[in-house]
Amino acid sequence: MNTVKDTCVRVPVGNSEIILIGTAHVSRESIVEVSRVIREEKPCMVCVELDAGRFASITEKDNWEKLNMVKIFKEGKGFLLMANLVLSSFQRRMGDELGVKPGEEMKTAVDTARELGIPYSLCDREVQTTLRRAWARCGFWNKCKLLSSLVASAFTTERLSEEEIESLKNRNELDGMMAELSNYLPQVKTTLIDERDRYLAAQIWSSCAGAEKQQGNGGVKKIAAVVGAGHLFGIKAHIEKIAAGEESMDVSDLDAVPPKTFLSRTAGWIFPLIIAAIIVLGFFRAGAGLSFSLFLRWIIWNGSLAAIGSIIALGHPLSVLVSFIGAPIATINPFIGVGLFSGVTEASIRKPRVSDAENIGEDFSSIRGIYRNRITKALLVFFLSSIGGMIGNFISIPAMFAGLFGNG
Repeated sequence: MNTVKDTCVRVPVGNSEIILIGTAHVSRESIVEVSRVIREEKPCMVCVELDAGRFASITEKDNWEKLNMVKIFKEGKGFLLMANLVLSSFQRRMGDELGVKPGEEMKTAVDTARELGIPYSLCDREVQTTLRRAWARCGFWNKCKLLSSLVASAFTTERLSEEEIESLKNRNELDGMMAELSNYLPQVKTTLIDERDRYLAAQIWSSCAGAEKQQGNGGVKKIAAVVGAGHLFGIKAHIEKIAAGEESMDVSDLDAVPPKTFLSRTAGWIFPLIIAAIIVLGFFRAGAGLSFSLFLRWIIWNGSLAAIGSIIALGHPLSVLVSFIGAPIATINPFIGVGLFSGVTEASIRKPRVSDAENIGEDFSSIRGIYRNRITKALLVFFLSSIGGMIGNFISIPAMFAGLFGNG
């Protein structure tokens, strides 16, 4: 089989040379290579594919202990935290099998730079921004595909050998994976890969320019950049475009979440308007009695399924009650989700313990662990009550129509 494994690519830029080191995030070989290249090349700057949040999660043992679940739900970051946990859990499982922690090669790059007195730079975009942009770019069907992929990856039993992990750095393997992702979820591939290629290239270029200013004009300045192998050649192409003046290094547009379309802005009002219209029609058709009956059907379907979601999550009885009451309120006010009510209630009653924060990575890798851990259980209550309320709305509409025209 013809494989091309270019894990270290050099890009000359004026008086500088950018050395791109492509890694697999749970690869023992990558850890060794990163340390070796930095020690041998002695660059004047080391760039790593991390943002401040992910760097803290790798380096700070008590990072999870600082988590404020109530604040997360109130700020509407429940789904983002779940996505983060799913992605990190998948990498962690692969790493556990090989005895390698996810992101260890990035930590090694920083540790080696510190040891040698070399400045380092965190060059990646905030993960919350990346996930928000990916979500905003997806239509309804692609959102469903993305959620199903995340859930499937959370509980997959697939095992990869060390040889298979290392093969992920092969050029033809990467091209095949990127093509598959592009075909299945093109918007997600654009946001997770293509945009970040450009973003990382601009940040590395900026670090390169800063290093040149600090070191003066004598000799060739080497900048080492440690990035995932999937970004290697995309970053190289963007750096070459910036050097040729074909592309701007201004990537401020990639830090903004795309504004909602007119349809997405108005979608939240569709259910309240339909429900209100059916209740009004019921009043004109048969008076207040029918209107109240239709209203009751909507409350029962919407609230009950949200409550069932909390029950499946083994939420506190008060969380279940709040789900039932909160679901209709959330439908009427599309700016509030039922998950906010149920998630805040669960996190407030069953406050996360230090042990929950310490074991969250391990617990999230199994269903039993998710139910045992108070952080992940609050997220599960939030998620399942939200899904239940949404399904309840879809079911309540035909149920109300059946009652309106005397068929139920």
